[in-house]
Amino acid sequence: MLSVIIVTWNGRRFLDPCLRAVSAQLQPSDEIIVVDNGSVDGTAAWLAHAWRRVRLIALPSNLGFAGGVNVGLRAARGELLLLLNNDAFVESGCVPALVETMYQYPQIGAAAGVLTFDHRPELIASAGITARRDGLALDRWTGCNVHSLPATRQAVMGASGGLALYRRTMLEDIGLMAPDFFNYLEDVDLAWRAQLRGWACFLAPNARARHIYSATGGQGSPLKQRLLGRNRLRAIIRCFPTGVLRACLPHILAYEVLALTYAALTGKPAMIAGRVEALRDRRTLLHERRCIQARRIVSDYAFAAWLEPPPPPWQTLRTARYLNAILEAREH
Repeated sequence: MLSVIIVTWNGRRFLDPCLRAVSAQLQPSDEIIVVDNGSVDGTAAWLAHAWRRVRLIALPSNLGFAGGVNVGLRAARGELLLLLNNDAFVESGCVPALVETMYQYPQIGAAAGVLTFDHRPELIASAGITARRDGLALDRWTGCNVHSLPATRQAVMGASGGLALYRRTMLEDIGLMAPDFFNYLEDVDLAWRAQLRGWACFLAPNARARHIYSATGGQGSPLKQRLLGRNRLRAIIRCFPTGVLRACLPHILAYEVLALTYAALTGKPAMIAGRVEALRDRRTLLHERRCIQARRIVSDYAFAAWLEPPPPPWQTLRTARYLNAILEAREH
């Protein structure tokens, strides 16, 4: 049985095409769970009337993506658990391709799908997660043409939470998403915890969905800047093994210096505030780190093998500007 979990917050305008696309690919025994994060746009009432098949969980307040996903995961009955963004619209064969990947490789804990830009479906928004030695985790192959995708399934570090199929046994082993992350990088933290426990993730290149990028959080919004800065440090502190952390520390600090300098020069105080918030939580984070690292079964070498060398700073900036240009074209 497959459970589809969709978290929404004031996203009623996206839900109908999202639900129509995914429901057409499900078996009669499968289920769809929509977790409404305290929306004020009438989402809950509309769903109850228009989508009788959907199991609606209406929360009184916004728990963020991480908290909402956890509510859905706990309520789900399936052995396979599909996370799908409310602003993502699966293309033909997407769900079967993800499910087939999990059945073909019973040793893996997750299958990653491919998200493309809704207004530029020939361009990749995410094809799994990649990570660097400076602690930066990014969507893989962002901005590349879909024709550059591998022809066959291949191992990746983790799956983007916008289109990810998880095995229940993996989540029972590593735990759910960290609710304190609220939004952003909770899927990275989960992917790193999975790697620490020896769970692999494969990319299913033919499992695709068109995605309205940052439709909810807003690309470049102060909230997103704060949460990305905070959760980046949280994930590193929680998940990097001590030996790996020591080896990567110069790269991590170099990135932080550049990021804070950029924030100061461009007037983005939210980037600084997020990092301060993470450091204030250091006692809690160190306790969580001890719990996570105590259960690690892979070597430092195996974990570090997923960390790519960071490119020059100007290349990172060029990539960010390219992404912004793609998103700005959506408005015209």
